[in-house]
Amino acid sequence: MTSTLLEPKTRGVLATLFAEAEKDDRRVYGEIPADVQGKADALADVYMPISPEGGRLLYSLVRAIRPEVVVEFGTSYGISTLHLAAAVHDNGIGHVYGSELSATKVTAARANLDAADLSHHVTILAGDALDTLADVPGPIGLVLVDGWKELSVPVLRLLEPRLAPGALVVADDITMPSMHPYLDHVRDPRNGYLGVEFPVADGMEISCRV
Repeated sequence: MTSTLLEPKTRGVLATLFAEAEKDDRRVYGEIPADVQGKADALADVYMPISPEGGRLLYSLVRAIRPEVVVEFGTSYGISTLHLAAAVHDNGIGHVYGSELSATKVTAARANLDAADLSHHVTILAGDALDTLADVPGPIGLVLVDGWKELSVPVLRLLEPRLAPGALVVADDITMPSMHPYLDHVRDPRNGYLGVEFPVADGMEISCRV
C-alpha cells in the first residue's frame, strides 16, 4: 500500500500550496488589527502553513494512533488538513474537523480538499473555534493547535473533556513568544500531559494526554 501523500493529485495540490506559501515571507504587511476576526480578515491571503516536515509528522502520527476523531484548530488554506485527511483515508477510519475564522480561507481549503479527492474525510467549521469546536464529538484522538496563538489555551481547555486517554495534542510555531502560555499549560504535569519538543521548522510540541 502506498501513501495517499504520494499520489499525483495530493502531491500536486500540496506542491502548489507550498510554493504559494513561500511568497508569504516576501510580503509587506500594514498595520494588523489586534482582534482575531480583524487579523483573520486582514491576513486572508496569507497561508501560514506548517512545514513539509511538520506535515509528514502529522500524517505519521495519525497513521500510527488511528484516531476516530481529529480536530484541527486553524485550517487556513488546508495544507495541514490535507496531511491529516490523507492519513485518515489511508487508515480507513476517522474524520477530521477543522475550524477556520476567515471565510476566504474556508472556501479555499474546501476547494483544495476537493482537488485532492479528500473532502469526504473533512468537515471544515467556519467561525470562531470557541464556538465551532464546542460540539465536535469525542473521544478526540489527535488535536492540531495551529490557529491564533492567544486562543491556543482556551481552545485546548474547551477540548480537554473530550480528549481520549493517550490522545496526542500537536502545536505548531512553538518558537513564537505568543506560544509561551500554551507551553506553560501543556508542560505543567498538573494539567495532565507529558510531551516533547520536536525539531521541525518553527518547532512543534507533541503532548500526550496521560
